[in-house]
Amino acid sequence: MKKLTALLVLAAIIPVAHVAVAAEVVGNVQNAKAKIEMCIGCHGIPGYKATFPEVFPVPMIGGQSAKYIESALQDYKKGARKHPSMRGIAASLSDQDIADVAAFYSQQTRTADPK
Repeated sequence: MKKLTALLVLAAIIPVAHVAVAAEVVGNVQNAKAKIEMCIGCHGIPGYKATFPEVFPVPMIGGQSAKYIESALQDYKKGARKHPSMRGIAASLSDQDIADVAAFYSQQTRTADPK
């Protein structure tokens, strides 16, 4: 009987613990202002073209969907996207940092200078 009771208690606890772990990280625009310095150098300059690893136009991320920016940064962090500079930057960001940066840029306009 004790084993059955312990099993039932454990079965009740596991789903609750799983829900707590799966809680979504919510971005904070104000906190992002201290985290976007490394983004501005490329993504904050209209018409900017990066030269590493090759010359290419840098996308303006202001006004993009927060979910898209989060997904892209997570893909760079995991190595699913291969741009070396972005991979290094994304690897240095926590999930909260990524959510904050995504929230910030999703509220900008396509040509805004992030300040």
